[in-house]
Amino acid sequence: MMKVLVTGGAGYIGSTVASACLDDGVQPVLLDDLSTGRLDFTRDRLFYRGDIADGALIDRIFRDHPDIKVVVHCAAVIVVSESVDQPSRYYRVNVAKTLDLVEHLRRNGCCRWVFSSSASVYGSGAEQCVDERSPLNPDSPYARTKAMVEQILADCAPAYGLQVITLRYFNPIGADPAMRTGPYAPHPSHVLGKMIEAAREGTPFEVTGTDWPTRDGSGIRDYIHVWDLARAHVQALRRFDALFPETGHRYETVNVGTGRGTTVRELLAAFQRVLGRPLTVREAGRRAGDTAGSFTRSERSRALLGWEAQLTVEDGIRDSLIWAGLSDTREAIAGPVAWPMAGSGAAPS
Repeated sequence: MMKVLVTGGAGYIGSTVASACLDDGVQPVLLDDLSTGRLDFTRDRLFYRGDIADGALIDRIFRDHPDIKVVVHCAAVIVVSESVDQPSRYYRVNVAKTLDLVEHLRRNGCCRWVFSSSASVYGSGAEQCVDERSPLNPDSPYARTKAMVEQILADCAPAYGLQVITLRYFNPIGADPAMRTGPYAPHPSHVLGKMIEAAREGTPFEVTGTDWPTRDGSGIRDYIHVWDLARAHVQALRRFDALFPETGHRYETVNVGTGRGTTVRELLAAFQRVLGRPLTVREAGRRAGDTAGSFTRSERSRALLGWEAQLTVEDGIRDSLIWAGLSDTREAIAGPVAWPMAGSGAAPS
């Protein structure tokens, strides 16, 4: 059985990646300091509590599990607006500690990386539909930390013989369809979390920014179901030998999204359809660090990973509502959804 170290494995993304690994016959070993992760997401899983920069702990993990040959690096702080207020913390946690992790993993013979990056590295610009060749323009400290780590890994690959697959996430929504893990921020900063908060508390939902250069003035994003995102990680793990058939360094970047752009107003309309009732809505100005947004072209993920998104925005909304306790059914608008296993390649029926 393949064994993989998942940093940030008690977080929203890392824990869902771990679930997808387990479902696909890959054994995850979780590392998380629980500064933002949840202990209950590690239940019945191999788990080490601690910091990715703790070399002694990394050495112990590899003594216990010498067959780990690849890391999925999800550990990071991720709130854009917070990064504007606390840039030094973001550079220290996301960049400096990743540099330490590179050294600790090299020392233990682990040279294969799947890095959790972000589509925020594209930033604001003329293009709303981007691909991996689009220019980078990170315009928040958070986004710049992701771009910096990408560059660090690209530079370290030839120097140290690393093999790296960087996945640039677009906008994850939803929960594990088996309801093992899901979003948990008590005061969410992402748009779907804000909609759920408004639905639960009866407060207005704010459309922040209504003058963006999009088809309806609200920001545009590529909302990807977190289970599809988790499956992309499993596919990346399975494709190392095919992508890197020879020894030596290689570095590949892959966008992970649906290939479809959805504006905030369109997401709100879908949310109200799935919820079955309207929200009170008001308009507000842009937040610090916000951008007009973007969505991806998907040719590279199909070609390199053999992966494409299978679940819809409505599926993501529905699973988020179930996770939040605001719905108890997975009945789709047009019928029931058959949930694919990670890496199966089967489309929902």
